Amino acid sequence: MVQANAADIEEQSDPDVRVCFIGDSFVAGVGDARRLGWAGRLAARSHAQGHALTAYNLGIRRDTSADILRRFRAECTPRLPAGSHAGVVLSFGVNDTMFESGASRVAAEASVSHLRELLTQFGKSGWPVLMVGPPAVDDDAHSERVVVLDALLEAECARQSVPYVSVVSQMQVHDVWRREVREGDGAHP
Repeated sequence: MVQANAADIEEQSDPDVRVCFIGDSFVAGVGDARRLGWAGRLAARSHAQGHALTAYNLGIRRDTSADILRRFRAECTPRLPAGSHAGVVLSFGVNDTMFESGASRVAAEASVSHLRELLTQFGKSGWPVLMVGPPAVDDDAHSERVVVLDALLEAECARQSVPYVSVVSQMQVHDVWRREVREGDGAHP
């Protein structure tokens, strides 16, 4: 029987890559018949390409940036332990811009402030972040509020050198997305 030394074992093993996808119902995949959503599809594609990845979907329906700020530490800390290759994919905004009682659930300035605090806290934890902007919905006035917030979130990420993926403009003109959202609940395809 041949024994491997610790250096050989370390070299052969895949790194412990863990990613928390934290956000709202779009992260959770609400409306997806396959129950994957975009976060699950990214994780499945990663596995299909031979990359070891533990993905945690922490999307909660109706969550705003304020809700995510309140819960992120309790949910991410046990899933992203020291010694792992850990990261966060963050996404929110549609619920912030939803009108209730004549006003947005979360003012744009507060959404940006929540993002700033989240990025600060993620940085202190040593977790790299990718921010994915909010998508368009089937209400043009609501989608316009999303466009405004998207630009503000992107600007804050740029200030903090955090990569940002804007999707709202592409989704506003994407025929399949628009049709499926309309046929869904007006927000989710």
